[in-house]
Formats: sequence, structure tokens, C-alpha cells
Amino acid sequence: MKELLVVNNLTKTFKQSRKQRKLNKDNLKVKVAVDDLSFKAYKGEIYGLLGPNGAGKTTTLRMIATLIKPDSGDAYVNGSSIIKDPYGVRNKIGFLTSELKLEDYFTPNYLFDFFGKLQKLNDEEIKLRKDFLFKKFEIEEFKEVKISDLSTGMKQKVSLVISIIHDPEIIIFDEPTNGLDVITAKTVTDFLLELKSLGKTIILSTHIFSLVEKLCDRVGIIIDGKMVADDTLSNMTKDISLEDYFFQLYNIHGDDDLWKTY
Repeated sequence: MKELLVVNNLTKTFKQSRKQRKLNKDNLKVKVAVDDLSFKAYKGEIYGLLGPNGAGKTTTLRMIATLIKPDSGDAYVNGSSIIKDPYGVRNKIGFLTSELKLEDYFTPNYLFDFFGKLQKLNDEEIKLRKDFLFKKFEIEEFKEVKISDLSTGMKQKVSLVISIIHDPEIIIFDEPTNGLDVITAKTVTDFLLELKSLGKTIILSTHIFSLVEKLCDRVGIIIDGKMVADDTLSNMTKDISLEDYFFQLYNIHGDDDLWKTY
């Protein structure tokens, strides 16, 4: 299988203010969010980063997406280094996070065209992608409605289609079903499986065991910023449920402070 994402020894620390140290009940001036983390993802697979809130999943994805720089280590997206070639990386990935906030004043139609031009798509390419994605996610009848007037689920759908407007090789989803109703969540998960069938590589972070079991081919379990397991889902669940497997590892590597968000 072709390696499309190679993550080598990523480490990221953050300075903690006095207020953060008080909230986290520690005296550490520097918090290690991601600690020497490595893994690989292959073409046409869904790789899940599984861990509780604050484990370092989002920080890892932000580094891969070139939104923040690692303190050390590197990652390669189909050969492009996040350190040496961040623009090349951005051309090859789509990144969807719950923190993506669309401007309330604009409409899905306007935003899709705007981001399409940012991705250097021509008018015909934008139209074809818009027709396909708006139909797929039932956005068409809402395309001229201001973002501020859309439901949470519809906003998530619009964010999703904008993140993949350029038909990227690798698609990164940070908690893709957070805050969605069951119908919208199913639409999103079904689409992820469809993308996989088209040969796309998908990286998703989640703390939901059932989502990993439904979607993922391989899984990396992150606890306290460290990768404590990296294997196929079938190997992890050969003799035990994924949830039980996780908590076995958590009992060994876990820390009560882990459940706080960095």
C-alpha cells in the first residue's frame, strides 16, 4: 500500500499561564500536548486517532494541516513536508474542524465560489463541484440563505463541502460528528465511506468508540500526548471490544488530568 501520510516524532508544547496552571491543578509552566508521536496512513484507508478530550488529537491534526508548527519532528503528505513545503501540503489536504467558523453574513453559494477561487479552480470546476456537493448534502435549497440563519447541522455540511472543494488526496476531520443530529451525522459518515471507496485517505480524530468501529481500518490510540497503540482495528478487537482495549491501555498510561482540555 502507498503511504500518503507519514508522521515522524511530532512534539508540541505550550506555555501555560498562571490561570491555566490553576485550572489544570499543576505548576507546569510548559505543557506537553503531543509527545514524540509517529504513525502512517495509507492510500484508500480511514485512520482514526482515538483518545479522550485533551489527549493531543487536535494539536496533532493542526500540525499536519500546517496551522501550527511542531517544536520538533516532521510529517509528510504524499511527499510534501509540513516544515519545508507547507503550501504543497495545503494543496493536498482538506481540513475540517468544529472550530471552522464561517462568516454569518455570507451565503453558502458565495462562500463556495470564494473558496473555490482561493483554491485556484476555474469557474467550470467550481460549478461542477458545487452541483455535486450541494446535491449530495442537500444544500441546494439553502444556498442563498445567510450562514447566520442556517441550522447547526447545515452549517457543518457547508463547512464540510468547502473543506473538500478542491477534491484533496487526504481529508482530515477533527470530531466530524460533534454537535450533529443523527440524520446529519449519518450523512457525514456515509460520505466518508464513499470517499474511501474513491481511494481517498481519511484521518479522523474522535473519542467515540462506535464511530471508529464503523469507519476505521487502522487506529492510533493517544493518551497524554503519546501514541500508546497503532494497529489495525481488526487486530485491536480480535479478542476484546475496542472500548475494553482502550481502557486496558488507559489504566496503564492514563492520568486523571488527561480529561482536561489543553
